This record gives sequence, structure tokens and C-alpha cells, in this order.
Amino acid sequence: MSKIIYNVTVNVDESIHEEWLDWIKKHIPEVLATGKFEGATFSKILVDEEMEGHTYSIQYKSYSRAALEAYYKDDAERLRTEGLKKFADKMLAFRTELEVIDQYAVNFT
Repeated sequence: MSKIIYNVTVNVDESIHEEWLDWIKKHIPEVLATGKFEGATFSKILVDEEMEGHTYSIQYKSYSRAALEAYYKDDAERLRTEGLKKFADKMLAFRTELEVIDQYAVNFT
């Protein structure tokens, strides 16, 4: 059974940046509390962009395809709506799914 990473990329306008950072750091645990993901990684994207503002990636590691589908069905709309209501046209988000093919790590022993 392959793992799926649910990736949310968000560009945030400078005018709401600090408020959004405070909010997202509370939002990520709410997504994890759905029980559909085993963890999340929150990263800033480090590229020079034509777009203004700051861009971030939140990668949620789902337990399975079925868990991700259950998240879409049971939780996604409610959790997305909160951010849209709060930040409306000051942020732009898009979502992608990534299938984990293999994982590698450096052994430090």
C-alpha cells in the first residue's frame, strides 16, 4: 500500500503574512487531528518569484489513499473554508497529490 503526500502550496500576501503564519501553525494540527494523516512538514519555498509575498508548502503524509479520500469526504471543505473566509483574496493555494515511490535516509552510525 503506497503512501500519498497531500501537498498544499500557498502564496501569502505580505499584508497578512504574520497573521497567516500564526493561523497556519494552528491549522496544521487541526488537519492532523482528523486522524487521516501520520504527520506534516511545513516549509518555506526558497525561490525568487515574480509573485509578491511569501510561498509555503505544507506536506501532509496520509496513511493511505483511502485515508486521503476520507479526508476529502469528511473534512476538507470545512477546513479549507476557514482559511478562505479569513484571508480571502490575500492568499492563493493549490493542492497536489504525490505518491511516495521509495524513501532513503543517510545512516549516521
